[in-house]
Amino acid sequence: MKNSIKRQIAGAILVFVTLSTTAFAQKKEDKASLVKQIKELTAANAQVAKHLETFDTLDYTVFSNRDWTRLHESHAKNIKVHFPDGHTEVGLEQHIKTLDAMFVYAPDTRIKEHPFKIGSSNITAVMGYMEGTFTQPMPAGDGTFIQPTGKKFKIPMATIGVWENGVMQEEYLFWDNKSYMDQILGK
Repeated sequence: MKNSIKRQIAGAILVFVTLSTTAFAQKKEDKASLVKQIKELTAANAQVAKHLETFDTLDYTVFSNRDWTRLHESHAKNIKVHFPDGHTEVGLEQHIKTLDAMFVYAPDTRIKEHPFKIGSSNITAVMGYMEGTFTQPMPAGDGTFIQPTGKKFKIPMATIGVWENGVMQEEYLFWDNKSYMDQILGK
């Protein structure tokens, strides 16, 4: 009888040790998996933060100072850009021409703040204010010009970027063109 009790106790200890070891191994696996997920999220968040920082430089420095030689820091050579008026253009050189044309009639155009910045994975979005003053003749597209009104404008704008290899491959620009024209023409 004593041997039977000893065997039962030994069996119970063996079961306990086996279960404990299995549970410990499972917890260790779970912990390793959790650590891996945390590291992946940390790396992804760091990448999003870097893209958002690049956006700040793009708007506050490159765009606002018309430093087009630096646009490649944030835009791919074959960038696809979607504009608020519905047209889409492809290529960095064309994008520079379009951006530069905005400064012909409002040379002080600038973006100096992004009150909202968000991102996830390879997509980022910023909201800011584009502002300036209509001080130079604006080409009307038919060889004529709209004379400057001296009116200031300040419009909310948003940019959504799709990133790959550290630069935007695709960019979506949003602002209200009617509000923009109403402000500079004084309507």
